[in-house]
Amino acid sequence: MDPVDRLLAERACERLVVDFVHRLDLGEPPTVAELFTEDGSWAWPAGDRLVEGRAALREYFGARPADRLSRRLMHCILVTVTAPDAASAASYFSTHRVDGYEGGIVPAGPPVQVGHYEDTFRRVGGAWLLERRVLFLAFGGPTPRAVDRPTT
Repeated sequence: MDPVDRLLAERACERLVVDFVHRLDLGEPPTVAELFTEDGSWAWPAGDRLVEGRAALREYFGARPADRLSRRLMHCILVTVTAPDAASAASYFSTHRVDGYEGGIVPAGPPVQVGHYEDTFRRVGGAWLLERRVLFLAFGGPTPRAVDRPTT
């Protein structure tokens, strides 16, 4: 591949990684499905979860609790372009979240999840999309209720 085309592909895939968390945390969670190919999938092997297909992904992410407040931090995003229309990536994340959020500032606590994603991407009709996302947790715990957080 031409170096500029490779760079553009890497940036498009990095953008998908970041757009995914922005849509979950700050946007409309069901729209996360639009970032996947029609036959795309999201897997969480440790939780024995597998969601396949854009419609199922829309339903899955749309079921997020309305009172959930979350912020995911993405970093160390390493994209590898494997062909003109295919790429893969590994990226680290940490997730801070509470359920039962009613507004205001929630006292800080440790992340409820720390892990990494392994992604595959495919270019479809000129646009890069997630083909498969697999979540691997190194550290995890239950999502606390906002009222369970100690006040400072």
